[in-house]
Amino acid sequence: MKNIQILDCTLRDGGRVINCAFPDSEIRGISQGLDDSGVDIVEVGFLRDKRSVNYSGNSTFFTDTEQIAPFIPRARKALYTAFIDYGMFDFDSLKPHDPSSIDAIRFGFTKKDYDSAKNDLIRCMRLIKEMGYKLFIQGVNSLNYSDIEILELVSMVNEIEPYSFGIVDTYGAMYSDDVSRLYGLIDHNMKPSIRINFHSHNNYQLSFSFAQEVIKLSGGVRKLIIDSTLSGMGKAAGNLCTELIADYLIRKLHYDYDLDTILDIIDTYIHQYSLRHKWGYSVPAMMAGIYKSHPNNIIYLTEKFRLATKDIGKILAMIDPVKRQRYDYDNIERLYMEYTAYKVDDSEAVKTLREIFSGREILILVPGKTFSDCYEDIREYAKKHNPIVISVNFLSDLPGTYAFYGNSRRYIQDAPKHESGRIIITSNILPETPEDVITVNYYSLINRGYKYFENSAIMLLNLLRRVGVQRITFAGFDGFSPENENNFSDSSFQNDRYLDSFSLLNKELNLMLHEYYETVKDKCEIKFLTPSQFEEAFR
Repeated sequence: MKNIQILDCTLRDGGRVINCAFPDSEIRGISQGLDDSGVDIVEVGFLRDKRSVNYSGNSTFFTDTEQIAPFIPRARKALYTAFIDYGMFDFDSLKPHDPSSIDAIRFGFTKKDYDSAKNDLIRCMRLIKEMGYKLFIQGVNSLNYSDIEILELVSMVNEIEPYSFGIVDTYGAMYSDDVSRLYGLIDHNMKPSIRINFHSHNNYQLSFSFAQEVIKLSGGVRKLIIDSTLSGMGKAAGNLCTELIADYLIRKLHYDYDLDTILDIIDTYIHQYSLRHKWGYSVPAMMAGIYKSHPNNIIYLTEKFRLATKDIGKILAMIDPVKRQRYDYDNIERLYMEYTAYKVDDSEAVKTLREIFSGREILILVPGKTFSDCYEDIREYAKKHNPIVISVNFLSDLPGTYAFYGNSRRYIQDAPKHESGRIIITSNILPETPEDVITVNYYSLINRGYKYFENSAIMLLNLLRRVGVQRITFAGFDGFSPENENNFSDSSFQNDRYLDSFSLLNKELNLMLHEYYETVKDKCEIKFLTPSQFEEAFR
């Protein structure tokens, strides 16, 4: 007896490409064809609130289960379902299960919904079961949950006992280790009778591989539901292709799907849409996966602003990670204006720095307390090893020092003392670039995933990575302590308002430095000349 079921969601998730505006004749034809092919579960569309959708046919945005009945074959073999997003349907209007309409309801909710309205979610899920429907629970964006939160979610699922519970890669951001980790957590802790439903998006071209992975992980024991769409139809990168997973199950596990019928449905109904609408792998879709972003953000940036892919990535990084999962075009426009105001072409600047720094050790001076305490040792080191010296947000009196500024206040304060040609600034500091200053692109240097993404030492490190430096030595990069009266070599750097933030700042700097080290450890030697809290990050 087979333990794997294919759920085709072309009419629902695939339909997002055309705002679910399938003609009635196509809905009927696709539904019948999928049933004839032996596909196990057919998702016919959404159930939405009557106040937001005015259903008049030719759409898979339904407001009542009775509207779906005409599209379900009378002698059906498949199980038929529709999808409800929490907050988008009036559950008081849900009618009891009618054998002529859908058999099941897939119920989706976000982590925000779960955190703020768990009791109401449970009420809705229990109501679906009480009304006689099979319940599929879909926790949107599984990567949003920590391991502990996944286990809490599974505990709730065990109490409700739905037909299935989903691992959902909403933004196409998973790698294989994410899939195996989530599957293992859920499989080991969820009741054996509950199916695992796997839904992926193809941003990294991994959907088909993931499907094979969860089949392998199931070991033929746990019952699985694998979501797919015909020809992978879906917004941006699209979905797992129904024809691929069906063919795999036919060839490898001897399942009895009718592949010819599936291919006929694609030729008859889906091919026409592929000619008018683009989906499938693209570099912008890859960026959506990297930044766990709603595909509408990518589409808007691509179509309205005609941006280069790297610029799309930079703007996505500017959006708050939670807000990225939805779309707000006004916010995107504001960020676009901010981004273009600071963006510069720094290719010549980077080329110049690469020529100057080539083959040389870089001694980075950070204004921590040990910079003043160990100044003579630093000076002797510079005299003996002859590195190129770069100070961060201050001017050093060591001969030939370059000064890097990622902070406008410090730059303006030191401006009268600047030495021509030895000042490097980020593009957010001045609206126009002085001729005697080297300006580098601000957005190529920041780590937007962190609260303290504008740390100037980190920005300088990212610049040195772009330049290709192979030896870096730190001095004065101490870390921060709220107990110390002064964390800096110069009291003008101290700001007591941020004392309470030092713990988080140290933590984020350690994470950013370790990520940096992991990317350059085979190409760049990094060491500390003075004691630092951050030495562990480079091991």
